Amino acid sequence: MLRLMTVFALLFAMTAPASAQEATEDPRAATGGAQTLEDILRRQEGLVMDDSFRSDVTGNPENAAPITDQLGTLGGASDPDLWRAYRYEVADLTTQARGPAVTTMIQDRGMWWQAFREGPLVLMTAALLGGTLVLLTLFYLIRGRIRIHGEKTGRTITRFKAFERFGHWLLASSFILLGLTGLISLLGRKVLIPTFGHEAFSGLAIASKWIHNNVSWAFMLALVIVFVVWVVHNIPDRTDLRWLAKAGGLFGGDHPPAKKFNAGQKLIFWAVIVLGTSISASGISLLFPFEFNMFAHTFSVINGWGVPGWFGLPDLPYPLLPHEEMQFAQLWHAIVSLVLTAIIFAHIYLGSVGMEGAFDAMGKGEVEEQWAREHHSIWADEVLNAKPSKSEA
Repeated sequence: MLRLMTVFALLFAMTAPASAQEATEDPRAATGGAQTLEDILRRQEGLVMDDSFRSDVTGNPENAAPITDQLGTLGGASDPDLWRAYRYEVADLTTQARGPAVTTMIQDRGMWWQAFREGPLVLMTAALLGGTLVLLTLFYLIRGRIRIHGEKTGRTITRFKAFERFGHWLLASSFILLGLTGLISLLGRKVLIPTFGHEAFSGLAIASKWIHNNVSWAFMLALVIVFVVWVVHNIPDRTDLRWLAKAGGLFGGDHPPAKKFNAGQKLIFWAVIVLGTSISASGISLLFPFEFNMFAHTFSVINGWGVPGWFGLPDLPYPLLPHEEMQFAQLWHAIVSLVLTAIIFAHIYLGSVGMEGAFDAMGKGEVEEQWAREHHSIWADEVLNAKPSKSEA
């Protein structure tokens, strides 16, 4: 018995150093060469890692060919080998479906997208939209409604023609519908399902998707109309500098001279055009998945210019899988939409409860002459000198 124990001790002493050395050189030795928990976490975090221990084990077609047409490390069929071949896109796949992403069966680089969408993006939504509403409420409580200072004349000036108001209300109504349905898609699982249940949310989600996808075309059409009819009035000029210097009189004092659109309205106009166009582009990419790749080429150009290095950041990911293009498009679509929504909140406030007489411009198309002289004096003088004012009926 003593001799047998001695033999086992010698064998252990001979093999232990080799095993320890092997484990030091190969961290996957304990798993038989399979991936470890650290590998999985690094991949989910989007970190660069050497995964050749998996990507190189996708079968041996040269040795397998005389026996079978299937892949297999040992010359035969092996499910793990096949799945790895699918993941690394080295398998010879055939399908009746056609499209850029049909051969991408496994894509595990989307964990960061899911984590961002369910975490920081939700917090960003609450902070940006909720914060804007809080600030506007405080502004109203402190500043109050901006009143017409002078005596009302009872005469009106045509502010916007019917076609201009049609374009504005088409843009406004479509944007509101898109905003509501977009928020349902973004926050529904976290907010609505716990409140109303899965079945109620299912019907709402299906309806929201249909509305969002189809109303988007009305938004894009209205964007074109608004740009065409108002771009000539929204070119920046020197009067805008004076308006900005006095903050348009929003915090008190007289309103600086302004043309048909003041500097604040011009900023909103260009925000709507630029951000609305960006939202439309990413929306089209999402409506037609994998057909319009917006980000891979852009990331390549930015990396080529060395922009990330200026800020001490790593290069942007390139190339991108088709599904990654959609993930970036969805996040860009959501973030830009949230920024534009916050801007529109301020526009709605000033055009309704925030300023006396402002809603008449889009509601009736006619504004009180005194309001026009106080808020858009240069434009009012041009109109009044061109044709007589209208009298209210």
